[in-house]
Amino acid sequence: MKEVIQKGKDKIVVPIIISLSIAVPLIVLVLLNLPTRYDLLGLDIGTYPFFHAVLNGITAVLLLLGYVLIRKGEKLLHRNVMITAFVLSCVFLISYVFSKLSNDPVPYGGEGFLRPLYFFVLISHIVLSAIIVPLVLFTMYRGLTAEYKKHVKIARYTFPIWFYVAVTGVLVYLFMLPYYG
Repeated sequence: MKEVIQKGKDKIVVPIIISLSIAVPLIVLVLLNLPTRYDLLGLDIGTYPFFHAVLNGITAVLLLLGYVLIRKGEKLLHRNVMITAFVLSCVFLISYVFSKLSNDPVPYGGEGFLRPLYFFVLISHIVLSAIIVPLVLFTMYRGLTAEYKKHVKIARYTFPIWFYVAVTGVLVYLFMLPYYG
């Protein structure tokens, strides 16, 4: 009976996760290419990137803490830490959308060996940011519905990618810091 109920939930939730996984990167792509910006909050151009770096840094720490907690068998604390990391990632995404609506992209001005390093970090960050959306949503869904075998199976992929995206988000900010007027 429990499996029948779960399959019914999956018929609703899985298409929602897939739709969000497609919509989020497309929305960001559209926002990056807007011909006009709308300064919605009147914030300085460097405010958003700093805020995003802080959110990414805290998320990275929470992901590591969540990993340690689950390895120690602290399931409730693990759940709470991971939900917090998820909420921070959602706040990041909303803020990122606002920043793209409000500010033109800032070009990277670095030269020498830092330039290809920056673009490697940036491109891998962007690609994995799109990939992480469905992974996080499915991992959260399977954990919150107590489908622990499925949760663990997908979390093995989600954790390192999510952690990489969080850490490289901070690195991109540090690379770009001299160019935020």
